[in-house]
Amino acid sequence: MKLEIVGAGFGRTGTHSLKLALEELGAGPCYHMMEVFGNTQHIPLWAAATRGETPDWETIFDGYRSTVDWPGCHFWRELAVANPEAKVLLSYRDADAWYESFKNTIYKAMIAEQPAEPAWVREHFEMVRSMILDQTFDGRPDDRAHVIRCFEEHNAAVRDEVPAERLILYEVGSGWAPLCEGLGLPVPTTDYPKTNSTQEFQERFRQMRN
Repeated sequence: MKLEIVGAGFGRTGTHSLKLALEELGAGPCYHMMEVFGNTQHIPLWAAATRGETPDWETIFDGYRSTVDWPGCHFWRELAVANPEAKVLLSYRDADAWYESFKNTIYKAMIAEQPAEPAWVREHFEMVRSMILDQTFDGRPDDRAHVIRCFEEHNAAVRDEVPAERLILYEVGSGWAPLCEGLGLPVPTTDYPKTNSTQEFQERFRQMRN
C-alpha cells in the first residue's frame, strides 16, 4: 500500500466530487465509501479495524493511490503514519450546511430499517453505524449541537496536527485551484466534478433498498 493522498474530511464535504477530481488528476483509483459496495470482502476488514484490531491496510488499499470520505477518514491518523509521504487532504464546509446534508443523507440511511438479506448489506450498515454513529458521534447522532461540535473538533485536530507543508485544505465549492496548488499540478480545462447531491444520495439509497 502506498497512498499519495489521505482524505481526512468527513462524508458530505464534497468527497465524491473529490474522488472524481483526484482520479482526473491522476491520483486514482481513489477509495470512497462507494468502493466498499464493490469490494464487499473489505467489510469485515473495516469492521475489525473499527473494533480496534490491527487494520489490514495492504489488502484494503491494494491498487489505490488515494482515499477520501468514510471509512478512510475515520483512520486518517493511522493512514498518515503508514504513508508518511502522502498529503493529508481536509475537505470542509460550513458546519450548519454540513449538518443538514449529513442529517438528510447518511444519518437518515443509518437509522432506516435494513433488509435481512443479502447478509453483506446488513454487515455493512452495522460497520458504518458503529464507526460513524457510535464512535464518531458518541452514540448521539440526533444531538445537533454535539454532532456539529464533533465535526468542528475533528477539522481543528487535522489542522493542528498535520504540518502545513503536508496539509491540503479544500473548502467545498472551491473548484480545481486549491487542490491543484496543493498537489503541484496544473489546473484542468474541464469543469470541476459536481455530484452526489442530497437528492442523488437519497435516490441511490432508495434504489439500493429496492
